Amino acid sequence: MSTQEQERLYALHQLNLLDTPPCESFDRLTRMASQLFDLPIAAVSLTDENRQWFKSRVGVEHREIPRHKAPCAEVSDSSQVLVIPDLLKSSCYRDSPLAQSGIRFYAGAPLLTRDGHTLGAMCVLGHEPRAVTEKEQATLRDLAAMVMAQIELQHAFGRVDPLTGLSNRHQLAEDLLDLERDDPGSLRAVLFTEVVEAGELSALHRTMGPAFLDELCRVSARCLQATLGMQSTLYHLGGCQFAHLTELDDGAKLLKEALRLRRALIGQESAGAVPVLVHPAIGIAPFRLGESTIDEILRSAHGACLDARQAESGVGLFSEALDDSFQRRFTLLTDIRQALSSDDQLHLVFQPRVSQANGTCLGAEALLRWHHPTLGDVSPAEFIPL
Repeated sequence: MSTQEQERLYALHQLNLLDTPPCESFDRLTRMASQLFDLPIAAVSLTDENRQWFKSRVGVEHREIPRHKAPCAEVSDSSQVLVIPDLLKSSCYRDSPLAQSGIRFYAGAPLLTRDGHTLGAMCVLGHEPRAVTEKEQATLRDLAAMVMAQIELQHAFGRVDPLTGLSNRHQLAEDLLDLERDDPGSLRAVLFTEVVEAGELSALHRTMGPAFLDELCRVSARCLQATLGMQSTLYHLGGCQFAHLTELDDGAKLLKEALRLRRALIGQESAGAVPVLVHPAIGIAPFRLGESTIDEILRSAHGACLDARQAESGVGLFSEALDDSFQRRFTLLTDIRQALSSDDQLHLVFQPRVSQANGTCLGAEALLRWHHPTLGDVSPAEFIPL
């Protein structure tokens, strides 16, 4: 498979259109095509690796046909309007599944993305041979452009990251809600991948510029998606941070999977895909559907990622004990200002200094104590370093 075809398929799969239910906004355009050309069959056809899948169709029952000898596949390969006045007179298509089903006429216009990838075709078909005028070809191209506008509108409305083409955090939240409804209480895990830590990100932004970071995000997205496989949904959370969900519930298997992803990202530098050495870290947070919010899930996974960086292990599982420690420290750091202005939280206790010779009190040592309203007594050894 050529690199160009791999990139085309990647662009198609990132739109999450394949195998989705019918949509009236697309069906309306398909009906319009059928009426404008006065033909019984019209379809919005997407060219997958081995099939033509119909996002919308009029006059045909099946949802897909093999890609081999499908005219829409030629449209995807050429990115040009294709007109076949009579399939039975075509050396290429006379024995195709369409011709064998009784189709004689085909015309299709490419569905072109802004990046120049052809997703498939807006096509019209008939049972009789037919010619097409230049005006009709222009109409078919306009209909294809309207389909693409609908695709961009539907998938860019707050759910798709425009930089990488991946689903974003809002889509992740929506997908988690769907999973909760379908399978409440089941165990899942989120893997939080940070390709570049925040400090490095600032340095790269200053030295290499924003365009470099954009390309690093795109390259990292393609690498992660290729490593995961197209059956897994990868989400771009912002910066160089990504996440995906898995049903793996064994800690050892989760760590093995995280290490596999990390090796793939590191390999991008040696392969020349990125000009700098990246230091990715991956945090893993298991959870049960419906028992945690998306903010809690991502916070836990990001915390595990930060712990992995601090331990220089590259990958790490969420630790509730470590998280409790950080939560307690943050609470104390936040509440110390209120304690300083309060009359009943910080107080002194006195430890007398007594002479061993005669038992006389020679003085006293003043010790500061903090009685936190929810955490109780806090040791000076814990709050003074704050």
